[in-house]
Amino acid sequence: MTTGVRRRMGVEERRQQLIGVALELFSQRSPDDVSIDEIATAAGISRPLVYHYFPGKLSLYEAALKRAADDLSDRFVEAREGPLGTRLLRVMRRYFDFVDDHGPGFAALMRGGPAVGSSATNALIDSVRQAAYDQILSHLRVEKPPARLELVIRSWISLAESTALIWLDGRRIPRGELEVQLVHDFAALAAVSAAHDEEMAALLRHMLKDEPHDGPFTDLAARLIALAS
Repeated sequence: MTTGVRRRMGVEERRQQLIGVALELFSQRSPDDVSIDEIATAAGISRPLVYHYFPGKLSLYEAALKRAADDLSDRFVEAREGPLGTRLLRVMRRYFDFVDDHGPGFAALMRGGPAVGSSATNALIDSVRQAAYDQILSHLRVEKPPARLELVIRSWISLAESTALIWLDGRRIPRGELEVQLVHDFAALAAVSAAHDEEMAALLRHMLKDEPHDGPFTDLAARLIALAS
């Protein structure tokens, strides 16, 4: 049996370690319930040393949440290949992977709280929403979205957040069903808007033209037809 020797870390390496430790603890409990002492113990260093790398508790929380926000934003990145419904479904699966892995931290970030209610963390939330919005526009190949399309996309992003938060509170609906439902929700929001606006109608036709018979958008249409019959 060998005895490990503690290796001295550089400043940036130690900072990144502390951020990783904090994120791991936030995946188990709300950031407000995690103390600097716990983070120090998990990192194998003293409490004063934590403050050597971060001036205060909030600054460490913000750094950890910044990494989480970057990770969450990356979940919306998807190659612009294949039917839109299939692409959105892959995005929703990665989104719920994040929610599943970081439940308490995700809930605290989205709902706000004493430790995560600063303007900096609010800006992080907004950056995730904007990243999601930009990615959807990219998939629709729209550079200057009309007002109704912006309303559809931003409403859908808010719906995805709310759905994830409700799901975390008891997980009463199977996750896979919610992932599909959110893709259906996007198509439904676009369809309602298209019923009121010809520009949105043209965009909806473009969205659906390459949809396969077994794709999520086609599945929604079949379900709605069955309900009406």
